[in-house]
Amino acid sequence: MYNKTFTHRHNIMPVPFKTIGIIGKPSDPMIAETLTALYKYLVEQHYAIYVVEDSVQFINATGVSACSIDRLATLCDLVIAVGGDGTFLAAARAIVEYNIPLIGINLGRLGFLVDISPNELPAKLHRILQGHYAEEKRYLLRAKIIRAEQVIHEETAVNEVTILRWVTPSMIEIVTKIDGVFLNSQRSDGLIISTPTGSTAYSLSAGGPILYPSLNALVLVPLNPHTLSNRPIVVHDSAEIEISFLQTKQINALVTCDHIEIPDVLISDKILIKKDPMPIRILHPEGHDFFQILRNKLNWSSGYHS
Repeated sequence: MYNKTFTHRHNIMPVPFKTIGIIGKPSDPMIAETLTALYKYLVEQHYAIYVVEDSVQFINATGVSACSIDRLATLCDLVIAVGGDGTFLAAARAIVEYNIPLIGINLGRLGFLVDISPNELPAKLHRILQGHYAEEKRYLLRAKIIRAEQVIHEETAVNEVTILRWVTPSMIEIVTKIDGVFLNSQRSDGLIISTPTGSTAYSLSAGGPILYPSLNALVLVPLNPHTLSNRPIVVHDSAEIEISFLQTKQINALVTCDHIEIPDVLISDKILIKKDPMPIRILHPEGHDFFQILRNKLNWSSGYHS
């Protein structure tokens, strides 16, 4: 189940990063100071820089090159996301097809994915840009909505794909198949299909297990199931998951891929979910420790000192 190539350290110089993209969280009041400091540091280091359009206004500098988030990966060979895990997820979906790495800088609160703090700039970033980092690969999910044998919508998710009851007080009846084999039917408020990355997000809130990031696994977590014996189940990430509905009258469901909503899914539709073949490459500072992040975020072992 473990991917032994999941994390590895590089100490080879020079690193071929020449053009760096920046995406920020424009709704955060702290963004201006951090974005400006990051931008000026990269300018001093003679990198070419592109900034996503809605973040340019927060940088106190002239001559900033702007681009859309969709073009960022075509112009850059490294992207830095400044904000929280949500900003990181948006960046990951935008660049995943281009096989370029992603670095996360948080804005005061440690995230599961954004693990460099503003007060650690530029020291930790400098080490990464010089080739001293831990790299990991995390896989996304790809969800397809099938209607009358045609794909009517397709979306990717870093954390999870969620099927929810939509504009109805009633539970929905969900049928789940794994690689074409019937798993179960359930009456519930919905179902979460989560990657290991997403196992510390919505899935965790719904009672799902925490999966170590390198596990080749997915977890299916029911939301408020009518039958209390309906519990989360972990399957291999090579599985194709098929979701359909058993309703006798027409109701709509809502499918979300991370925070992207796909409304008005019909009970006659099918939802196919598979691991996307392209992973996202994440660069962490040296000494990155997933368990330490768990302890900090979840307040584990507060009285223990090693």
